Amino acid sequence: MTDDPVLSPQSLREFFRDLLQRALENQRAQVQPFTELYLVNLLHEFLLSEALYVQADDGTWQQKPLAFLLKEALEEAGPSRVHLLRRLGDTSLFVSGFFPDSLARRSSLVDVDYYIAMGGRAYDAVGVLGGHRDLWAELSSRFRLLVDLLNEVSERTQASTNAGLVRLYERWKKTGSERLASLLVRQGVTLSLKGFVQ
Repeated sequence: MTDDPVLSPQSLREFFRDLLQRALENQRAQVQPFTELYLVNLLHEFLLSEALYVQADDGTWQQKPLAFLLKEALEEAGPSRVHLLRRLGDTSLFVSGFFPDSLARRSSLVDVDYYIAMGGRAYDAVGVLGGHRDLWAELSSRFRLLVDLLNEVSERTQASTNAGLVRLYERWKKTGSERLASLLVRQGVTLSLKGFVQ
């Protein structure tokens, strides 16, 4: 018996790189190689709950609201501000790209567009303050495309389970997305507005 893990960090990165490249091909989109690498690393990093959630005083894990992340960033200076703005951008991108349905279900004024606006502005500020302007400019200016790419990566991971297929089907019924319809058909789902057939 070996001590090798079933999924190593490198194999997870390759898994996400493959899904992202498929999404890029499917959407006929292009991003700079360093942006593609950034997205793959972001997906890998957010596998850890600590990257998205913070532990509250009562011991529960909660997602910190974007406005609080922005407030913390504005209260800092130098590298600390850049780090917190980057976290704001990363959190906005991951949540809006991977969990858009959870934003739609929330009974508040916060929606995907809010996350996109906050994330794009945060990445723009990181570029101004922290250098590497090309990377941050692409992340900022193409934030909506990056969200769409991560939506597709999320959909492809969900398509591997029955519960995920049901969620994708429900989203297809609400949105009429051709991309979702194609993915569902490739998974053997017969599309009907009356019911779910596999």
